[in-house]
Amino acid sequence: MTAMADFEPFVREAGAGPGVVCVHANAGSSAQWRALFDRLAPDFRLLATDSYGAGRGPDWPRDRRLTLHDEADLLQPLVQRAGQPFALVGHSFGGAVALTAALRRPPGLRALVLYEPTLFGLLDAASPPPNEAEGIRRTVADAAALLAAGRPAAAAERFIDFWMGDGSWARMPEARREGVERAIVNVQGWGDALFDRSTPLAAFRTLDLPVLLMVGRESPPSSRGVARLLATALPRLQLERFDGLGHMGPLTHPEPVNAAIENFLRRELTPQ
Repeated sequence: MTAMADFEPFVREAGAGPGVVCVHANAGSSAQWRALFDRLAPDFRLLATDSYGAGRGPDWPRDRRLTLHDEADLLQPLVQRAGQPFALVGHSFGGAVALTAALRRPPGLRALVLYEPTLFGLLDAASPPPNEAEGIRRTVADAAALLAAGRPAAAAERFIDFWMGDGSWARMPEARREGVERAIVNVQGWGDALFDRSTPLAAFRTLDLPVLLMVGRESPPSSRGVARLLATALPRLQLERFDGLGHMGPLTHPEPVNAAIENFLRRELTPQ
């Protein structure tokens, strides 16, 4: 496995002002934040990196199970560069990583922005399977089986259509499909990390900082269920639900999502 001491993380950076460290979703890269960078760069310092097995990030480890703590370690150089104060922004898997990083209480962290963090282990801890996580549990198992059968495109289709709706893979541009196919080989690892139950829901009650939690009303029960649990635990929560948006709202409808992020960060990081 690549040691952090031997790996210089790729950093996407723009702007000046209070720091904003962004963490992307599965099957994507830091490029997902381009629209947010363009919107906020005049007044904020935006930073993002690529996670394990994504973009220019380190290879996914094959010698052991990767955890959200490993992913949070990748953020450390960005957290140090962000200065003080700063905020963490995360979507899906990236939201789970952002929450994990926030529990470490990095100096200067003043706010947290989450779009449907996928901490599915919270659902299993709250209610033994079968539960709201069954959809994604089956999707991971199906995609892993298709990979084992030598069908990466079919595995990618299964994963993408679960999150974005039937037919989404077929409509996806070819260049985007190629990137998802390369990343989907890690689908079982994503599932292992997200279904881990080592961090209890009670831990998030200790996060005494403003949190914007965003949820798409059209999202699968798996991610909406996690948001429902977190809403009972996070003590300084602003909950925003979007009509007509699904789990991939930050990519499919960046304008309303990024507007909500901007309003929240201006209030919490640049008080008048």
